Amino acid sequence: MRLFGTDGVRGVANAPGLTAEVALGLGRAAVRFALERGAVAKPRVLVGRDTRRSGPLLEDALCAGIASAGGLALRAGVLPTPGVAVLVRERGLDCGAVVSASHNPFGDNGIKLFGADGFKLTDADEDRLEALMQTGDLPTGVDVGESAPAADAADEYARWLVARFGGDFGRPRVLVDCGHGAATAVAPAVFALLRVDADAINTAPDGTNINRNCGSTHLEPLAAGVRTGGYDLGVAFDGDADRMLAVDASGRAVDGDQIIAILARDLQGRGELPGDRVIVTSMTNLGFHRAMGKLGVEAVVTDVGDRHVLAAMREHGVALGGEQSGHVIAFPHQTTGDGIATALLLLGALARSGSGLAEAAALVQRFPQTLVNVPADRTRLAGATALWRVVEQENATLARSGAGRIVLRASGTEPLVRVMVEHESADEVTRLCASIVTLVERELGV
Repeated sequence: MRLFGTDGVRGVANAPGLTAEVALGLGRAAVRFALERGAVAKPRVLVGRDTRRSGPLLEDALCAGIASAGGLALRAGVLPTPGVAVLVRERGLDCGAVVSASHNPFGDNGIKLFGADGFKLTDADEDRLEALMQTGDLPTGVDVGESAPAADAADEYARWLVARFGGDFGRPRVLVDCGHGAATAVAPAVFALLRVDADAINTAPDGTNINRNCGSTHLEPLAAGVRTGGYDLGVAFDGDADRMLAVDASGRAVDGDQIIAILARDLQGRGELPGDRVIVTSMTNLGFHRAMGKLGVEAVVTDVGDRHVLAAMREHGVALGGEQSGHVIAFPHQTTGDGIATALLLLGALARSGSGLAEAAALVQRFPQTLVNVPADRTRLAGATALWRVVEQENATLARSGAGRIVLRASGTEPLVRVMVEHESADEVTRLCASIVTLVERELGV
């Protein structure tokens, strides 16, 4: 079974598949991989993590593996995933590693790696890493590697964000939900440096409260805080701060589709949207496509996952792409989703438009949409011919009228099959979704 999933290695921390031994092997493999790619002796690997209790355990093992293979492990401590991607490039390092399970519950964790260019590794690269975990002599004596702190990593990333995405944001009052995650180490400092009138909540990680009823996966506390506190908007990050969602002044959620649309209109108006194109995924709401059509912007669709989005952006020379979940990539400034950068881009776009978030988000008139995560054997989805036959028949009917669609996909990290249904009619969404969910449970349910 392949060790890597859709976004690195992920699973229950300290359970089979994500033990200290796995992290040790990945650390060794990262050094060998860097040497194969031209790194000089003692490759330098930057290691960051989020705030999960299991983070230091896996970080220690990963750094031990790096040192045991002759590399230099640079410990950045708690740092957003995009911060690792930035600092690998800015410091001219050979590789980057992040210990995080992003938006997952605290008991999960993961390890994802970046190359010297700050991009996530390709599937082929990950396969090579997995092979390198099983091979290679270990150095001794003076050739043994080391582990050292990466001084001022969070401060350096904060200054980079300010330099790249700062500007005149006017005077909005912003409530910032750090989700007890990695954003805690950076986001409050960034808003302070930019003199944004911002208050931060959920900034006290204890190892177990990351993403718990807070952050981008649970917007209700942020929405309530914005309403009662009289804020103009709120922004929320996930555990490793590579995604961001927002709420308007009334507490209404603003998703990634709407955020990308606001940014696309802003960039287009300033002549900074090459080819008048954006990259989105198959989960993007049909309302987004209609909005882009009215602006004369082409929405190129790719598979779910920020790696797929970024690959399409590079292929088509596109400057903006992202997902409904709040992963937004502003290329070439950033090489992965960056929640804090997205928040700054959104504030800038709102200031230039002179509108509030609610007015700006109305650009996208969203189709009623339901996403259900069905506990299922996701590995059998591709071969579930009876299920796919029904989905294809329904989609053919929906395509003829343009009224909606059904998207079925396996989770990349959890034993789930995701059923997404959109339709102009909310009643049809309910009916179709119930029908497909029942079929998934019958064919693949656990």
